[in-house]
Amino acid sequence: MSHAEEVSGHRASFEFIALMAVMTSIIAFSIDAMLPALPQIGRELGVADENDRQLVVIVLFIGLALAQIVYGPISDTLGRKPAAYIGFAIFIAGSVLCVFAWSFEVMLTGRFLQGVGAAGPRIVSLALVRDLYSGRSMARIMSMVMGVFIIVPVIAPSVGQGLLFIGDWRLIFVALLAEGIIGLAWFAWRQPETLPADRRAAFSLKRIFSAFGEASSNPVTLGYTVAAGLVFGAFVGYLASTQQILGELYGLGAQFPLYFGANALAFGAASMLNARLVMKLGMRRLAGGGLAATSALSLAFFIAVLLLPEHPPLWSLMGYLLLTFFFVGVLFGNFNALAMEPMGHIAGTAAAVVGSLATVISSVLGWALGQAYDGTVQPMIAGFAALTVLAGVAMYLAERYRRHP
Repeated sequence: MSHAEEVSGHRASFEFIALMAVMTSIIAFSIDAMLPALPQIGRELGVADENDRQLVVIVLFIGLALAQIVYGPISDTLGRKPAAYIGFAIFIAGSVLCVFAWSFEVMLTGRFLQGVGAAGPRIVSLALVRDLYSGRSMARIMSMVMGVFIIVPVIAPSVGQGLLFIGDWRLIFVALLAEGIIGLAWFAWRQPETLPADRRAAFSLKRIFSAFGEASSNPVTLGYTVAAGLVFGAFVGYLASTQQILGELYGLGAQFPLYFGANALAFGAASMLNARLVMKLGMRRLAGGGLAATSALSLAFFIAVLLLPEHPPLWSLMGYLLLTFFFVGVLFGNFNALAMEPMGHIAGTAAAVVGSLATVISSVLGWALGQAYDGTVQPMIAGFAALTVLAGVAMYLAERYRRHP
């Protein structure tokens, strides 16, 4: 009997992969379902500057970044399930606050709490996978989780748009509240604990700081975490400004969810392909190839956009985005697995450090790229070009140390 079967009672069943995807996708649904509603939220809650609407997305990432660092030690000390319960409860509370928000400040408070809460299930899902798998098998499971997870970004904007047809933006938060309650019930009922009492570490600030220090100072873990944060920063910049670019600049309106979903589908297809190829080709080769392709494509398209007298045609922008998200889809599962690979003995804390640092980096960079939106696509494309090149440097340094410590 394998370690996975011994602990969880099944070998990577579809239910396990689907549950991990749901725990991770709470974040995606909380972001993507909101995108069609941002103009309506801004009008009703009195937002003067159109770019300030992006805070509905960015503040959630800030809560996510700050909270992840806490859930790792909690899960290592109390177990994976109590840590997830805490996160689900906070997320549900934040959703209730957003449903009844009477000002933009209250809305942002609720979004911050949603981010703080969603961090729990996210960190626990990473730790659960690391408890059960390692190496290429871990990368394969993470890619399969991402493949199921990507269904949410594909359909979430359409779900949000559909809810706007029958109600107002508050109905979207009712749907998020329902997702939190269903996710909590499913997890509590069906997922066994993967960290038995005899493997839990007694609560100790010294041990926690030591584990944080080890995870954040390991050059391989740090390098791949920074690389993931840089690439995800370009992705957050896209999320922050995509409604303005596709919905308003290109005038897609109610068709926006379809175009957004197509990009997400390319990302998901790459994640599923990666799950098949990673066992043959390895994480590093796939991550390096995906990163090189994304950088080259973004640099070439940015130069082309600079030479055009006006905005690039929609077909060319969508072609660029589809290819970019396909290559980026190869990166995330591999980057997370490579960052976590040396950290099996402190999986919970390491997942917190990796997730928190990557999200802090991506939130700051994504906010900067979103605020740089000037009515053109140039800031978004420049962000992908510059940040993927820097991610390549971080990966190179991590690999150099791994080979010659």
